[in-house]
Amino acid sequence: MGDTDRPAWARRMRDERAARGWSQIAAVRALMARLPYDPDAPDEESLLRQWKRWETGARYPDKYKSDIAATFGSVTRAFFPVAEPDRPQLQIASGIDTVEIVARMRASDIDQATLDALRITVDRLCCEYAYMPSAQLLTEGRAWMSRVVAMLNQRVSLSQMRDLYALAGRLALLVGCVEYDSGEPRRAEATRRAALSLGDEAGHLGVIGWGHEMRCWFALTRGDYRGVIQAANDGITLAPNESVAAQLYAQKAKAWARLGDRQQTEIALDQGRQVLEAMPYPDNIEDHFVVDPAKYDFYRMDCYRTVGADQLAEQLAGEVIRASTGWDGTERAPMRIAEARITLAVAAARDGDLDSALSYGERALGSDRQSLPSLAMVASDLGQVLKTTYGSAPDARDFLAHLRNLSAPDHATQDAGGEEQ
Repeated sequence: MGDTDRPAWARRMRDERAARGWSQIAAVRALMARLPYDPDAPDEESLLRQWKRWETGARYPDKYKSDIAATFGSVTRAFFPVAEPDRPQLQIASGIDTVEIVARMRASDIDQATLDALRITVDRLCCEYAYMPSAQLLTEGRAWMSRVVAMLNQRVSLSQMRDLYALAGRLALLVGCVEYDSGEPRRAEATRRAALSLGDEAGHLGVIGWGHEMRCWFALTRGDYRGVIQAANDGITLAPNESVAAQLYAQKAKAWARLGDRQQTEIALDQGRQVLEAMPYPDNIEDHFVVDPAKYDFYRMDCYRTVGADQLAEQLAGEVIRASTGWDGTERAPMRIAEARITLAVAAARDGDLDSALSYGERALGSDRQSLPSLAMVASDLGQVLKTTYGSAPDARDFLAHLRNLSAPDHATQDAGGEEQ
């Protein structure tokens, strides 16, 4: 059976195994080590026969799919994705347009329909983070945040007040992220603190957790890796059962990877994987403040590239690109794809293929959607390899100049669509 006929999960089983240099029997033994005790479990030879059928796609490993995903450090719904039904556009689904929402918000009493429409609007903005131009998103986000805060001075019930604080907190998180993407770190930090305060007022652990996650992100892009670990620990302590905890563990893993500690990197990745594995599948994976299973492969890719596990990083980069691209070729998550291309470029450069490295790198830097702090951080890995190994090559020198230009202060105000946290 060729790759075109093989299911994606079967191809991935083979590719994950190959990236680790495992034979099929070695993979079976790794799987068996994770299985709970069962006196009636199949023996090694029987499981090997099943594994061979799984890799060809002849049989679906329904009983073992969670254990297979865990064997390869992934999440079940990322390794064995299930097609989600199409959902209507959020703004349309509210049944109320923007003008009417604003008019209702100015009324003396706030009804549930207004709150529902406002919540849907906030959801929409969080979903548009990945592709809406930053200037437009900042304008809309700040305007809606001001409107929500103004509503707190109206006659509202205690439960409505908590809802409004939570919605304002989510908007503050969104605005702070775009501010940081756009080269406004001081303003972004002030907005992040405002989001934390609003989350505290609402008692909303998700907002609180994401406020600490933003602190991780800011510290990571500044190179303050111990600060990342501290911020992640603070957030996990406050919101251990929220999905953001998985991303906090991932940020810890990124920091440990950059500190050169492979063991702590693997520990943090597995802790995050376990959090995400226990969560129900998200209702809306387009929301920037939702940790979907496929995003965890993106985190792992970054860590493995950083620690020099090139085969694993390259294999995961391919998965990230496939998962982030629509059937029609549309890039649904352009920032993830850009960083995946940087990963492929680093792997190619380390393997001696300069032409491929530069090709992947230029495509990544030419993306229409950029988070400058994040892209500059991951691209520095490629720059280091090029400078060390190919410093005398004219094409490599040209690319290094491009990287320096990317990090220059006058680029900070260019359009940035959103950081794929």
